[in-house]
Amino acid sequence: MAELDFRKKHRRQTKRKQNKKKNLSLKFDTGRAKTRVRKVKVKTDRKQIRKIVNWSLQIGLTCAVAFMLVWFFGQRISNAGDSMKPVLRNGDIIMVNRLVYNASKPRRGDIIAFKPNGNENTHYSIKRIVGLPGETLQIKEGSIYINGEKITKHVFVEEIKDAGIADEAITLGGDEYFVIGDNHEGSDDSRMADIGNVKRNEIYGKAWFVTSFGSDFGFVKR
Repeated sequence: MAELDFRKKHRRQTKRKQNKKKNLSLKFDTGRAKTRVRKVKVKTDRKQIRKIVNWSLQIGLTCAVAFMLVWFFGQRISNAGDSMKPVLRNGDIIMVNRLVYNASKPRRGDIIAFKPNGNENTHYSIKRIVGLPGETLQIKEGSIYINGEKITKHVFVEEIKDAGIADEAITLGGDEYFVIGDNHEGSDDSRMADIGNVKRNEIYGKAWFVTSFGSDFGFVKR
């Protein structure tokens, strides 16, 4: 009997030890599972944050590029009057390139938008450049003379009846341009004393596209 009781006790003790080991292993496995879940969550959160940051940067960059394109190439002004007829007509909406003259200088024949005498309270004026900085210009016998020579290239006016202040030779300063409207008979331009030569810092930009629907729609023709 004593031996039988001893065996039973030994079996019970053995079972208890085995149960304890199982419980310990279960607790250990559960802890590892929790740790894995946390790691997966952290990785997922980081991926989401990266996606949000990349998405925000892309939107910001797109908005910045769009703003720059509109600011430098898409500024619109309206043409008042027919001084640039037939190229531009009264009421035409013109897109102005503000960036081009940061890379290059205004050239003879360019159609520019400017504020006369830099007066911010006046409407933009649109005319064509005929005289460049440092040149001596005069209008005589209905034609434009530069440094004593008659010019016709990039100039779209002829038989000018009113020479205005250009009746006598005018020497342009280092940052001055002489402008005139293609329809010179109906144009207030550099020939008038109250407008005169246009300074570089008064030039808003180069007219390059007509957005008004009609015969003038599209790139400025010349």
